Amino acid sequence: MKTSYLLLVLAFLNLSSIQSQQNTKPKKQKKEAHEMVVERERPAEWGKLVLGGRFMDRFLPMPDLGGMTSDTWGSPSVIPRDINNGVESPLWSYWGGNTLLEKEDGKYHLFVCRWLESAEKGHMAYHDSRVVHGVSESPFGPFKIAGEVGHGHNPTWYVTKKGRYVLYVIDKYYVAQHINGPWREGQFEFDKRDRKTSSASNFMHNCTFAQREDGSFLMVNRHGYPWFSKDGLATWNMVGEKSVYPPVEGKYEDPVVWKDHVQYHLIVNDWLGRMAWYLRSKDGVNWKVDPGEAYMPGISVHEDGTKEDWHKYERIRILQDEKGRAIAANFAVIDTLKYEDLPNDNHSSKLIVVPLAKEKLLTVLNDKKITSSTKEIKLKIEAENDFNPHTDIDLGSLRFGASEQVNFGKGSKIKRTEKNGKDLILIFNGKGNGLTDDNFAGKLLGKDKNGKLLFGYTRLPEVEYIAPILSSRAPVFTKTTKGYGLSVKVENFGQVASSSAHIAITLVENGKETELASGALVPIKPFQSTTVSLTTKAHLQKGTTYTLKNTISSNGRTVETFTQTLTLQE
Repeated sequence: MKTSYLLLVLAFLNLSSIQSQQNTKPKKQKKEAHEMVVERERPAEWGKLVLGGRFMDRFLPMPDLGGMTSDTWGSPSVIPRDINNGVESPLWSYWGGNTLLEKEDGKYHLFVCRWLESAEKGHMAYHDSRVVHGVSESPFGPFKIAGEVGHGHNPTWYVTKKGRYVLYVIDKYYVAQHINGPWREGQFEFDKRDRKTSSASNFMHNCTFAQREDGSFLMVNRHGYPWFSKDGLATWNMVGEKSVYPPVEGKYEDPVVWKDHVQYHLIVNDWLGRMAWYLRSKDGVNWKVDPGEAYMPGISVHEDGTKEDWHKYERIRILQDEKGRAIAANFAVIDTLKYEDLPNDNHSSKLIVVPLAKEKLLTVLNDKKITSSTKEIKLKIEAENDFNPHTDIDLGSLRFGASEQVNFGKGSKIKRTEKNGKDLILIFNGKGNGLTDDNFAGKLLGKDKNGKLLFGYTRLPEVEYIAPILSSRAPVFTKTTKGYGLSVKVENFGQVASSSAHIAITLVENGKETELASGALVPIKPFQSTTVSLTTKAHLQKGTTYTLKNTISSNGRTVETFTQTLTLQE
């Protein structure tokens, strides 16, 4: 039975300068009546990206796990394939799930959801999916199902600093003291903190999590808003007032966030366009969008060139090494449109694992801030068991600097090298590095002696990476004999205490701002708050609706603005 869909036409808006004046428009739509796809026309600038300029360049050929066969389900585009990769079964449809290496047994553990392939609703039976626990000696599979946790869809799991296993699914979580359970159900608490966001029932679906240095957690929800929790189980607090997703039109969902030794990373899928975007951040609140596709259909290829050309790749999850570096990606894949996957047919879904090129370990040795006038940039690149920097690098291919430069083949060029034991010091001419106050990480890009991608990021001198994250709530007004008093609660969701700061409340009318009140903020420890009491002599009227903006500044720079509309009650 087939179901007809109206193809949607979505137009991309212009990106800011970080997308190098990208301008995206929908291409000619596919004419098949059942295609839920809009082919996105890529910005012209993307054609100038060099190898490693887009995240998608990091995907490597899938390893041979001994399961290549044509005797299995699926459209011709996914046959033959290695049925030992990830997890699949002719009896079950699998979807989503992330993998972690468990130190206790040295094995890779996966929590993934599944439902019977023979279910009456076909793929749409995912609403009744069950979460199961898979175990493998290899990060790529095959994962053997070791047990079932319970009902749930789109699972994601992590381990807290205190060693508690938290398994998040839509609308709830499971928690256990051991990876094999027993599991107890719970409900997260979410505090929007006066932010006006989507009221859709799926607002807090498909959340993704990254642990910070102190054991607290960043979470990004389905709609792209950042939240923080003190320990990954305590209340999640919303920070900011806008989605961090790319400022272009798209049908976004299934974000994944992770943190490594340099920065935060985020990938979000435009499921209608069958392509994804890649972003980076210093603090998890403010994000930079990188050009190029993060992934798209066609990335699952074997060493011999055999391609598993799945119709859709969704629910990406990242496997990290001990440094936090991304080394593999899990995908939920399906060989046809979801509504065309019917019970007892030849279609289904599974989880696949695709390896990723591992970034190199880099350290900038300059003590002072790198600017356009910096003469030389010294960069240490570390040796590893599978990498000898003295012999493995095509030195002439290297470029270093701002990602906006090196992604397009520009940036600083190598001058000379110096030995440093097993490591190597790369010395670049500072000219053309492109680094500005907008950059919180430098990027190295080039090739190895075999012509394969070589890349890495490094932190920059004089950049504060672990900083306070001050955030205010809406003012509360109280009528006084002299006008109005107002109090504002300010919280710190960073990992270190704040220094002295300042808050100003302004009235926004017809594009102009008039200050109502301002005052000093005392230092605030992480996940603590202060309430500042202010007064205003402005002529405000009860029952009138006003647009107000809170601005927090510290050390001469703005750290947060929060605009809200409220009606004066007193």
